[in-house]
Amino acid sequence: MNSMETHKKLTIGLFGFGVVGEGLYRVLQQTPSLSARIKKICIKDPSKKRNAPDILFTTDKEEILGDPEINVIVEVINETAAAYQIVTTALKNGKDVVSASKKMIAENLPALLRLQQETGRSLLYEAAACASIPVIRNLEEYYDNDLLHGIKAIVNGSTNFILTKILDDRLEFQQALVLAQQLGFAEADPQLDVDGYDALNKWIILLNHAYGIIEKPENIVFTGIQHIQLSDAAVAKEKMFEIKLVAQAQKLQNGKVAAFVLPQFVKAEDQLSFVKNEYNGVVIESGFADKQFFYGKGAGSFPTASAVLSDISALRYDYHYEYKKLYHQPNTLTDDFYLRVFLSFEDIAHILKEKFECIEEWHAQEKRKYLVGILPFTALKNETWWKDNNTSLILMPEPVIEDIDTRRLKKKSLELAGIF
Repeated sequence: MNSMETHKKLTIGLFGFGVVGEGLYRVLQQTPSLSARIKKICIKDPSKKRNAPDILFTTDKEEILGDPEINVIVEVINETAAAYQIVTTALKNGKDVVSASKKMIAENLPALLRLQQETGRSLLYEAAACASIPVIRNLEEYYDNDLLHGIKAIVNGSTNFILTKILDDRLEFQQALVLAQQLGFAEADPQLDVDGYDALNKWIILLNHAYGIIEKPENIVFTGIQHIQLSDAAVAKEKMFEIKLVAQAQKLQNGKVAAFVLPQFVKAEDQLSFVKNEYNGVVIESGFADKQFFYGKGAGSFPTASAVLSDISALRYDYHYEYKKLYHQPNTLTDDFYLRVFLSFEDIAHILKEKFECIEEWHAQEKRKYLVGILPFTALKNETWWKDNNTSLILMPEPVIEDIDTRRLKKKSLELAGIF
């Protein structure tokens, strides 16, 4: 038998015809070898002019979800509640699903995992993590978590673009944000990107595939780039660092995992320093393979559509995530470690100095002051002092410290005690 005959024919019902949906429609037209066709597209506004035949469109979701001929649902809409309803209904109706909705997946992972087990159907969502970078499939297939020492990533193209403009072009934050909006890299309401929520949602998904950890978004320590100052960029340049919003997970010697999403100084030789503008990058460190670096566009019509297309293609072979780490070798998060941090601020009165194990550097400039010191991770968890009052926290390179000699550090701190 010809191996091509074993491919499953895919008849697709598409929800959403925005940037990604239209991108997918165009890409599918250019890949006839896939044996996949879009039968119907569900949209909200029928009066809007679209670059596809009118007969393809409907406003009735049941026309797609109830059609027995449609065996794959592709969901690329922006509304979390509606996306969840579409995905769960499709799975219950015996259809495989491809989704790009990171917020919906991050907030509903336990329920979505249960449904996949109950229905035996596949839910794939490579496009929800790093768009064109195939990181989920690689974590699923190639990295046993006993050998996965760490993973760090730039997963949000909008914030990376803004930081590139602040660092390289010396734009103020607001100028860089407006430019990102004009070029289509940031939304009209940029809070989800700028404040770190988008990166957080992607990190919830990747933690599951990297380490078998399921955690609610509200339990992860995170912030975005909303408080990064030009003066922070000047310090970075002086130290020959870049500033990146980095999602990081690291396996500690006690076997537990440290994880967070925070701005970070990155050394010039670090692979992530090469990730500029709207690009994403992922560095995976494993036991025997050392470091591997994935790089690609993290947003946009065709990069995201290509990830959706990859998932659709995998469904021809009935591919599904096995969640081997989650079901066979789950890890747990820990708060029992320290971070080396840079903190810039206007008034020392707003800084909880008693939280620090030690202060290693202190600089008092006219408007903004900054210090470098070591904090227990618990000083950040469930507390906001480090992001209130226009305070900017940036991790130093290689920020995670598992064990410290507190007596030696306290002695060093006493030498700087005059600052307090």
